[in-house]
Amino acid sequence: MFRYFIYFSYDGAAYHGWQLQPNAVTVQQVLEEALATVVREPVPLVGAGRTDAGVNALCMVAHADFDREVDTAQLVYKLNRILPPDIAVKCMKRVKSDAHARFDAISRRYNYHVVTEKSPFARKYACRVYGVVDFDAMNRAAEVLYEYCDFTSFSKLHTDVKTNNCKVKYAAWHKVGECEWVFEIEADRFLRNMVRAIVGTLLMVGRGKMTIDGFREVIEKKSRCEAGDSAIGEALFLVSVEYPEDIFL
Repeated sequence: MFRYFIYFSYDGAAYHGWQLQPNAVTVQQVLEEALATVVREPVPLVGAGRTDAGVNALCMVAHADFDREVDTAQLVYKLNRILPPDIAVKCMKRVKSDAHARFDAISRRYNYHVVTEKSPFARKYACRVYGVVDFDAMNRAAEVLYEYCDFTSFSKLHTDVKTNNCKVKYAAWHKVGECEWVFEIEADRFLRNMVRAIVGTLLMVGRGKMTIDGFREVIEKKSRCEAGDSAIGEALFLVSVEYPEDIFL
């Protein structure tokens, strides 16, 4: 058995997230169908995690098993020939036979884009925020995330995970244009809907509807009902997934 990590990107607008669903088109489904067409047999994929409907990925990773060593450059070329324009395979890397795209990941990073003015070029991939928003206050609130590990308040309800503990390694807002800001957050793992829920709650701080102490209380109450609404999915990008070097061959 030969295991490979597949690195790819996608525009999530046309898909109901990454993971296979019975009555909806997903990124995993389309990529598995393309693989089966090229290698002429089913090739199940295991992703580094889930992304919700509409969420994008600059770099997603999944592992796949083959019964023989493959020409990765040729397979990447053939996949990109038949995949739709909104999914692109970047590369494939041979890994140890027990390497796991999800469980071996040591960190993941997401970016969330917002614009404070109407922008015809950002409308598909950024969240428009209205009125005065205090990004300095949101950055001070974001620092509170470092103090906690249980993020139940920012998790989608009734998920099948064993724990809601995550270690946030980095969280900050950065101005990247005249009217555009990006929230960057990195953690060892993320809960379902976590980043969008954090952004929605931070925006409450930025609009003066919640204090920084109030943001802290939201986390401590461990209740999704205490947090703000989830920010829209199309402004969210999975940027990177990192692994220990010793799993690569």
